Amino acid sequence: MNIKASGHGSAKQIGWMRWLPGLLSLRAYAIASLPHDIAAGIVLATVLVPVGIAYAIASGLPGIYGLYATIVPLLAYALFGPSRILVLGPDSSLAAIILGVVFPLAAGDPGRAVALAAMMAVVSGTVCILAGIGRLGFITELLSKPIRYGYMNGIALTVLVSQLPKFFGFSIDADGPLRRLWALGKEIWHGGANWVAFAIGVGTLAVILLLKNNKRLPGVLIAVIGATAIVDIFDLAARADVSVLGPLPQGLPAFAIPWITAQDLFPILIGGCAVAVVSFADTSVLSRTYAARTNQSVDPSQEMVGLGAANLAAGLFQGFPISSSASRTPVAEAAGARTQLTGVVGAIAVALLLLLAPNLLHDLPSATLAAVVIASALGLIEIADLVRIYRVQPWEFWLSIVCFVGVAVLGVIPGIGLAIVIAIVEFLWDAWRPHYAVLGREEGLKGYHDITRYPDARQIPGLVLFRWDAPLFFANAELFKERVLEVIAASPAPVRWFVVAAEPVTSVDVTAADTLSELDGLLQQSGIELGFAELKDPVKDKLKRFGLFAQVGEAFFFPTVGAAVSNYIETYPIDWVDWEDRAPLKPAADAS
Repeated sequence: MNIKASGHGSAKQIGWMRWLPGLLSLRAYAIASLPHDIAAGIVLATVLVPVGIAYAIASGLPGIYGLYATIVPLLAYALFGPSRILVLGPDSSLAAIILGVVFPLAAGDPGRAVALAAMMAVVSGTVCILAGIGRLGFITELLSKPIRYGYMNGIALTVLVSQLPKFFGFSIDADGPLRRLWALGKEIWHGGANWVAFAIGVGTLAVILLLKNNKRLPGVLIAVIGATAIVDIFDLAARADVSVLGPLPQGLPAFAIPWITAQDLFPILIGGCAVAVVSFADTSVLSRTYAARTNQSVDPSQEMVGLGAANLAAGLFQGFPISSSASRTPVAEAAGARTQLTGVVGAIAVALLLLLAPNLLHDLPSATLAAVVIASALGLIEIADLVRIYRVQPWEFWLSIVCFVGVAVLGVIPGIGLAIVIAIVEFLWDAWRPHYAVLGREEGLKGYHDITRYPDARQIPGLVLFRWDAPLFFANAELFKERVLEVIAASPAPVRWFVVAAEPVTSVDVTAADTLSELDGLLQQSGIELGFAELKDPVKDKLKRFGLFAQVGEAFFFPTVGAAVSNYIETYPIDWVDWEDRAPLKPAADAS
């Protein structure tokens, strides 16, 4: 397979130009791609407009700001983003986060809501840029798949519930998914639903879902045009009190610093960081997916810089936080996009709409916009893979459920915080309470293996071979010491040497080194020598700096477990015949 370094030139570019993949792409642009990119950009614009408006309203902002948050980020990402095809813009996965932060702070003031959301984008963009420059693009990989499923399912539920009132043609005043559902049920029970608006919403949703996988027919565009035409032809805004978008302001986004109060700073910082985590988690997955399709690789840290630049630009030009789009990127791909020029053309087309035809979507029904968001939220839900995870690893399934409930009950920001805490605990748990094994020799089997898996394996009298399957660090050092002493106490013969099969030990910190020093002292008092086999050179270098290498003695650091056994047998003549000396060996059944 021919893997290219990047869609925008070599990954080995030196100097400041490597931070501007768009310029590198422009220098190597093939003129034959121009017709494809222009055509794809025009097709993309037809989807960008209704989706941008819908996600702005779902975020608690006037619809026009969804177009502002579409135009500028596309231009910024074309310059700073490494993916040649990724489309960025307002996204349903962020709508609940933005709404959860902005709604209570804005207190019904649209101008204040816009400033708050813009500052969230500035915070998110700054965090992503700093993390990208610091080469921290790997951070979101610390969130396991079940945890990502959990918080995204929770966000999907929150978004769905927030859009249902508009779907039924009314509004409610309640905070949180459960309270919203209760208020929604009460309003419907008391006859508050507008069934004409509901029918329009259901029809819109049905068209979008039916055409979801059709690459030739743009379901969102068809549904939006159809619903708008029906409302206009039958004058449903006046006759049936169907809520519509109304006229959009004419003009382009302008540079504006989003000023907020000191009291708003903490929730905006927390919300901006949450946006950064969620948006980059989604963007990195989508970027890698499309890079694999085109036999390219994308630098995750540069992807973080590109996303950050797009968010920063959005915040400074009257927009709000954005992310990659799993619904609009396929539209660009299916339309024949070759490079990020597609996004530039799409942004220009949206800008021309605002300048030349701001009233074009006057009769777009609110129920249709709600249906667009609901359709996108449904795409966030993951069930099938969670069923698989439940079958193969139930405890990870329940971790996902805890994250889901956390987002649904506590709210999006606390729920994502809970997911991050769980991810850290999950990450530490495997190293905190790792697997360990006493090793023995099984007849006819190469190597030394876990005696719990091979009960007939023989142990060498006076020699304990002990494998520790994790790094040694502050959280598990005492446990390591306890397990060593337990194994020695349970040994069927008096122990002379205790050798750690240390190949899985990839690191040792100061706390663990001090614990090893204490353990060596205890073993020396009992006449037991502590040794290590197969210890990696970087770890051995650390032990030299900590003084432990000299304390244990160079003679007790063995290149292999077999070398440790040979040295022990030479030191203590015992009645021991290795199976290798008696019969041909068969390959190991497993590597335990």
